[in-house]
Amino acid sequence: MKTYFIINSAAGQGKGLKDLELNIIDAVQTLEADADVYYTKASGDAEKFVKSICIENPDTRFIACGGDGTLSEVLNGAARFNEAQIGVVPIGTGNDFCRNFNPDADFFDIKAQLNGDVVSCDAIKYTSVIEGKQKSGYCANMFNIGFDCNVADMTATMKKKPFISGSFAYYISILVNLIKKKGAKIEIKMDGKLIHSGKLLLTSIANGCYCGGGIKSNPLASLQDGFINVNIVKDVSRLKFLKLLPHYMKGDFLSLKNIEKIVVSPKCKNLVVTPFKNKLKLCIDGEITEVSKVEFEIVPSAFNFVVPCSNIYSYLLE
Repeated sequence: MKTYFIINSAAGQGKGLKDLELNIIDAVQTLEADADVYYTKASGDAEKFVKSICIENPDTRFIACGGDGTLSEVLNGAARFNEAQIGVVPIGTGNDFCRNFNPDADFFDIKAQLNGDVVSCDAIKYTSVIEGKQKSGYCANMFNIGFDCNVADMTATMKKKPFISGSFAYYISILVNLIKKKGAKIEIKMDGKLIHSGKLLLTSIANGCYCGGGIKSNPLASLQDGFINVNIVKDVSRLKFLKLLPHYMKGDFLSLKNIEKIVVSPKCKNLVVTPFKNKLKLCIDGEITEVSKVEFEIVPSAFNFVVPCSNIYSYLLE
């Protein structure tokens, strides 16, 4: 099987990419593998490249070298080709999809990536009007609306400033958005039933458990259960949310007393979110876009994910 290592040219502000390429070349030569390196040229290029390869030969392995956004692009390029395999070397900022696997799965081990087996993972398909056009796509990990999305949006801006690292930018953004407490005003329907209408602090629509570089916002989510996990955090006061935040980050908040008055965390197959205004900001695997009414549906076993180890099932987190 041919393998392509797709390196996001912007990942890590371009630092360490040549060393990564040299490691790939060394592993390929040692294993006598059939593999090439491809550097992305712009946003969206990975999706186009993967799709073009799959049209010619869908039985191909693609290793996304970047963050969750790069993985998302590769997924969208390969999504309709059942024989394609997708892996990731997590050199981006958040790298949250990989956190759903046991830490013993070494995603930086290039030889293990070339020899790794695959597990079937679900994906979430979304459909909306984006930039005036009807668009459908696939999400590997999570969508965020409201507070989490606003934090991710500000973090992307803060990281461009000198001397501000990714984690520092994220915590600054949390503080600023906690003061603003903007949230979102939306209607949510799950499997045809109205669940929420009005203002909320945030909602996350999840396939995986983690967002924001390790925040376990959706502890009930699973990559293989055939369901979307949805968190709805109500429009609580700043003080209440500040008390909740450490538990929200660790993922143990659902065990707190009377938490159902603040957070609900149901599962569903289909979901429709409608903003009270014309548009809302939506974070898709860490990338921000503006959408109108948006529909989500789970796609069970949507893609084959490469786990860089031999006993793959022992590396899936419970």
